Amino acid sequence: MKRLALLGICGLLAGMLVAAASFPAVALSGLAAMAGSDSFAELPGELEQRSAPQVSRILAADGKTQIAVMYDEFRSDVPLKRISKAMQNAMVAAEDHQFFEHNGVDLKGVARAFVNNSRGGAPQGASTLTMQYVRMTLAYTARTPDAAIAATNDTPERKLTEMKYALQLERTLSKQQILERYLNMAPFGNGAYGVYAASQVYFKKKPKNLTIAEAALLAGMVKAPTAFDPTTATGHPQALDRRNYIIDNMVDLGAITAQQAVSAKRSKVGRTTTQPGNGCTQTVKSSWGFFCDYFYRWWLSQDAFGANAYERERLLKTGGYRVVTSLDLRAQASARTEISDVIGDDNRNALLLAAVQPGTGRVQALAANRQYKLDNGSNKPNSNPALAAKGVRSTYPNTTNPIITGGGDITGYQAGSVFKVFTMVAALESGYDLDHPITSGYTYRSRYAIDPDSPTACPGTSFYCPHNASRSLKGTYNMWTGFGQSVNTYFVPLQEQVGAGKVVAAAKRFGVRFRAGSDAAIAGNPAGADQWGAFTLGVSASTPLDIANAYATLAADGSYCTPTPIHHITAADGTAVDIGQPHCTRATSPQVARKALDAARCPVGDRAQLGTCQGATAPETRAVVGHPVFGKTGTTDGDNTASMVVGTRDVVVAGYLANPDWAAHRDRMRHSIVNPAVYRTVAEYMAGKTIRQFP
Repeated sequence: MKRLALLGICGLLAGMLVAAASFPAVALSGLAAMAGSDSFAELPGELEQRSAPQVSRILAADGKTQIAVMYDEFRSDVPLKRISKAMQNAMVAAEDHQFFEHNGVDLKGVARAFVNNSRGGAPQGASTLTMQYVRMTLAYTARTPDAAIAATNDTPERKLTEMKYALQLERTLSKQQILERYLNMAPFGNGAYGVYAASQVYFKKKPKNLTIAEAALLAGMVKAPTAFDPTTATGHPQALDRRNYIIDNMVDLGAITAQQAVSAKRSKVGRTTTQPGNGCTQTVKSSWGFFCDYFYRWWLSQDAFGANAYERERLLKTGGYRVVTSLDLRAQASARTEISDVIGDDNRNALLLAAVQPGTGRVQALAANRQYKLDNGSNKPNSNPALAAKGVRSTYPNTTNPIITGGGDITGYQAGSVFKVFTMVAALESGYDLDHPITSGYTYRSRYAIDPDSPTACPGTSFYCPHNASRSLKGTYNMWTGFGQSVNTYFVPLQEQVGAGKVVAAAKRFGVRFRAGSDAAIAGNPAGADQWGAFTLGVSASTPLDIANAYATLAADGSYCTPTPIHHITAADGTAVDIGQPHCTRATSPQVARKALDAARCPVGDRAQLGTCQGATAPETRAVVGHPVFGKTGTTDGDNTASMVVGTRDVVVAGYLANPDWAAHRDRMRHSIVNPAVYRTVAEYMAGKTIRQFP
């Protein structure tokens, strides 16, 4: 029925074209009859209206500071009341003088265009502003590329469809609503879609502040954004002429005075634009890139945003979301400053810091001595000789790898003795108490089976034989003193007594991800986990974010909160999106968490409340922070990695000094680099805050 209707109307239209050359009045009356015909009524009447793609804005935790924008098309809808009257008038003067008089279709204009076109004059489209809005809407709501092309083809069928939809729109929307939607959808060239984007790109201002001259220039570009592009040599003079033509039209329509027109025409037309950044490689500050990337990867992992990563990305880049993240600007700035004070960006070793809020899992800072950028050819050769020989470059000074949070090819780094906390938790859960004594020597012959050729095997045996960092570390220790001085020969036998499988299970509950395939294979096999003798010494790959959040679980009385970059999300229509809010589960009992935290005060120079500390691996920490603290340092064999974690009731910061490019490197990582960066970041975050004791 629709096809028959179109055939009939197209036949009528063709006849009118023949008659129009000699009898314009006949054409006009014919159009009027066509618009009222039964066949015309059978054309589609309900236009599917969908918002055009919108910019999503990513903000810091203050809800004001913009971190980044993400979009397919740079567009952000604004209400008509926030668009200058000059811009509204200029668009009407440029595209549709009769906009406020007609009912969506200008029959006189259509007849005039028919006559002109049939006589070979310059082509005239006769589309009203309402019809142009219909055309743009049909293109944006098209389900297939072919449908999008068909929506813009200059055919009688398409014109008739536009007319029918325009008449329907004018019955359901006010003129102001149509104008508002048109201004928010129109293309303005140079990647700017909608008047908000155009105002930003060409004038770096909001639409409400556009002058007469600026508004006329923008309105003139919609007809042909490339031809009237003021930034090109050929487009600049054409843009100037069209702007002045529109200003004259505004005078004719009574929108401005002749004197205002003269003044507006004196304004120069600029030749430059301000292109907005797009995505995490173009954050407002380069130091925010790693956090932005963490948010982006988090979004792509959320089933609520789509069935697959492609759908989720499209939603983010077209949905117009306002995402207030958990990024604490003060913590982020402190972390980046402290990193820069101890190590430069042009260093093959990476200092990586992550900050987490206990009790929520909100990630407050992610910083490194790297720039979050694509390798632009300035990166140094890879420190792994085998990769360097193949021409593979390193991750410094620029990288987009998730070196702080893990993901993709980044499985993490061995962190050393910070993992002893999981042994302590498992022991406390198994009924051992903080004063549980073990007499330790410099070395310990364990019952864990190991390759007899391994350098960690007891000589002439196939048993794991760890030793302490110093020969002076021997005697009888408990959890306070053993943890405070990081005594390997206390924690390996403690792990034996508890069962390594229980220790691995505690680490899982506290958020260790086991991203490396070999680690996952052992952790997922109960028999293998029970024989993982070196696990308590931190041989499993992890990231600073893993460890910061694990220790934050202690500060939250044993409540593990899934790490999240979100404070809150608002959709384009203003509704709240309930995704990314704190999700916490019970990892251990409050009693176990408080006991483990009490022992964890010893390594960082604080005083235990339940027992006595003797010795510390980072005794200066408590004095620098000036608040009750807990934490731990960690070192791997050969000083391959150095780590530290420091926490208060308000924040936990973990730092690693590692080589992301080559795990088998031979550099010796120093605590004199990582430790100050961690505890000074905590100190700056806590400055001025109320002193709160641990429970």
